[in-house]
Amino acid sequence: MSRYVFSLVLAGLLVSATQAEAGVRRIEHPDGRVEYTNIAPAQKARVVNTYYKYRTGSGTLSFSDTKPKGVKYEEIRFDCFACKVHSGVNWETTPLFQERYQQAIDRIAANHGVDKSLVRAVIHAESAFNPQARSRVGAQGLMQLMPQTAAELGVGNAFDPEQNIDGGVRYLAMLLDRYNKDVRLATAAYNAGPGAVAKYDGVPPYAETQAYVKRIAILQRRYQALD
Repeated sequence: MSRYVFSLVLAGLLVSATQAEAGVRRIEHPDGRVEYTNIAPAQKARVVNTYYKYRTGSGTLSFSDTKPKGVKYEEIRFDCFACKVHSGVNWETTPLFQERYQQAIDRIAANHGVDKSLVRAVIHAESAFNPQARSRVGAQGLMQLMPQTAAELGVGNAFDPEQNIDGGVRYLAMLLDRYNKDVRLATAAYNAGPGAVAKYDGVPPYAETQAYVKRIAILQRRYQALD
């Protein structure tokens, strides 16, 4: 979410077809800002990549896709948990995370009028409830917010669970309003962007996005059953 651009809801965008074919899209905003996002092309799943978590000499927590030198680091392999098309996970039986961040999710979901089970499903699908998750294109935290998205949502620290959940749920609420509460379209847009949903007038024919939408639906149903 993800991970996708808050400005997509507000303005038209110009997309580079060449970069889209490569799996990364360059987005030029009307105000001149440029951003990159990973809307997967048809029949192409994301791959899991390795990241390195470490602290700089000043003590700042940092992440990099290049192995750091001269410091202790933790190797992290991560990408969108529910986005791998040929995932071996059984989504009907995979363990749920009902108690993780329960109070924050319940409160924030209620504040923004979003089903708390949908919020849990999106967090599960995006990061498997890992607050330090970071995707190969820089999406961050529980709900996998892109840095520019986080900034526009007023999220100062995307690795802070409360801030991340609040920003992600506000964005999800906007998408639900845009698509008249249609969860399939809202979650498709969370994964592939509103532009892709508009282009295909529905869930885009991207294998990743279609798998993501189906898995979100399964997870939401299962979390609802626990409430």
